[in-house]
Amino acid sequence: MSVASAHEIGVRYQRIRDEVGPAVTVVVATKYVSTADMAVLADAGVETVGENRAQDLEHKHAIYDDAFRWHFIGHLQSNKVKVVNGICELVHSLASDSAARRLTIPALLEVNLSGETSKSGILPDEIGGYVESYPFIRGLMTMPPLADNAEASRSYFRRLRELASEHGLRDLSMGTSQDYCVAAEEGATLVRVGAVLFSSAQG
Repeated sequence: MSVASAHEIGVRYQRIRDEVGPAVTVVVATKYVSTADMAVLADAGVETVGENRAQDLEHKHAIYDDAFRWHFIGHLQSNKVKVVNGICELVHSLASDSAARRLTIPALLEVNLSGETSKSGILPDEIGGYVESYPFIRGLMTMPPLADNAEASRSYFRRLRELASEHGLRDLSMGTSQDYCVAAEEGATLVRVGAVLFSSAQG
């Protein structure tokens, strides 16, 4: 995907940071950003990026390394954990024991609150077992159902915050380009944005 200019992205990135406040980390999702266009993000002042695929993560990191803080936000397969361990400071999407047993870095549990079979994630009643077994878990992540109205996500974000509080977890990765402001209002400590930054059609 061809992204907007560094200036345009920089302006949008700063606007999002202002909207969510200093306590929230803005993670820029780079799944559809080419390796070449990662340079534009660096020039725009982006600090933290989230990659979905271990292979892309490895390739982009080999070129840009210290230009960003690296997070993993995609489905984490156990055979890809070694790559993620060596590059990332945080995994947002832990959802299996097989991957957890191999992790050596902090992680968030992906929780499926919508019950959609198309979404990965553990069930809410499984959180306690993971937290007891893996001390590197420091929070939760969720993906609400797609909706035209950001307010439709609020109940899912609120429920995730309640679950984190019940289990003594401090970090919440929730909210994307469509609903990050609502997520921040409900206690997100990390939001994941992509399209709202990149589109050349954005105003």
